[in-house]
Amino acid sequence: MHPNPAFHIDDPELCRMLIGAVGFGMVIAATPDGLRVAHTPMVATPEGHVRFHLAKANALTPHLPGATALLLVNGPEAYVSPRWYEDRGQVPTWNYVAVEMDGPVATLPPEELADLLGIIGGQREARLPGDPWRPEHVPGERWDAQFNAITGFEMQVAHWRPTFKLSQNKSAEDRARIADALEEEGSPALAQMMRGLDPQHDG
Repeated sequence: MHPNPAFHIDDPELCRMLIGAVGFGMVIAATPDGLRVAHTPMVATPEGHVRFHLAKANALTPHLPGATALLLVNGPEAYVSPRWYEDRGQVPTWNYVAVEMDGPVATLPPEELADLLGIIGGQREARLPGDPWRPEHVPGERWDAQFNAITGFEMQVAHWRPTFKLSQNKSAEDRARIADALEEEGSPALAQMMRGLDPQHDG
């Protein structure tokens, strides 16, 4: 993550909002065979924990209980051209939003894994038009087979390391030009975040 303190926002609630908006990330942990990474849906809890699930067949799954792991969620990102600055004599860069978290991981009991699946499905289905899918649409035997093939986990987050690199180190005029250009180039979410974030915000 970028070490410039201008891009660090000490705001766990904003981090949880990003996890809720993106809903998908990576879990990384050490195994006897070296570092492994898995991709997974994620949900942040009001208590500041993050829940996710992996296939039992995933090479990382048996090594997570009791381990300290790293979670990563990436938000919107885009290339920033120097042509958008008042002074073109600068180098290109990349604006992006990302959150790293680390902490100990525990296995979820089956009833809490079922709750997690309901939350994930409910949140995502609510964003789609029409009649939402619900778990009860799945025949019991098929549901049980799928459910028994995954393991749920919860990380108690010890450290949040967010980076909101949104040109806070540039002038207000340059920031406005960059946001307009990003929106025109097809990155409206990043442009909106640039316009909505106070460049002096430190949490």
